[in-house]
Amino acid sequence: MRRVVFNQKGGVGKSTITVNLAATAARQGRKVLVVDLDPQGNSSHYLMGAPAGERHLGGLFDQFLNITLFGKQAHEFIEETPFAGLHLLASHPSLSDMMGKLDARHKIFKLREAFDALDEEIGFDEIWIDTPPALNFYTLSALIAAQRCLIPFDCDTFSRQALYGLMNSVEEIRADHNPQLAIEGIVVNQFQPRASLPARQVAELRAEGLPILDTPLSASVRIRESHEASRPMPYLDQRHKLTLEFDQLYRQLNDAA
Repeated sequence: MRRVVFNQKGGVGKSTITVNLAATAARQGRKVLVVDLDPQGNSSHYLMGAPAGERHLGGLFDQFLNITLFGKQAHEFIEETPFAGLHLLASHPSLSDMMGKLDARHKIFKLREAFDALDEEIGFDEIWIDTPPALNFYTLSALIAAQRCLIPFDCDTFSRQALYGLMNSVEEIRADHNPQLAIEGIVVNQFQPRASLPARQVAELRAEGLPILDTPLSASVRIRESHEASRPMPYLDQRHKLTLEFDQLYRQLNDAA
């Protein structure tokens, strides 16, 4: 299963959701790959606590631009993380510089081809893709390569206004380039159940028929400590409420798949 976490708005928790759901899967014995397409590299830093080494997505995309007879296979760009079963295609600052060249040379389907190759080379059970806060070349590549899309929503008025456009963008990619792609659901993030605005917004979105997933993710300072420690919640604090919410959300996704 290939899942992309997508929202054009920054600060809604894409990296946090991507890494923690991937970590939840790995803790349950799955062979998991995190793909960090955001040049800011938040997911990469979250998992590794340091800049990318010699293996990273910059090298893979550079190979798409400069094809040679002795190029590396896709799996040779993957880093091992400190966590069993959890692997990383790390971000790299060079992604920003090469995006225009990749777009101009119509390399939009190359990521899907790389994932197809990884299916044969390694056979990951799950691939989780973190995307930049923009509908750019890398995000479009991820949507074309994925089977399911999760949309984080942080109970903000601006986020709500953007939801409809996001869903239309996903539907357009599905219709034009990737018939396998489906919106798996909207993940309510940083939820505060005692505040009236988040509860009202979630209720209104449900009433409109939007696919709000049943498990909201609570707001917690513990997630910031998780970021600082470069340890996803399942490895930092197995009994924390937020860890249990990630586990419940992951089960819900698998039950529906």
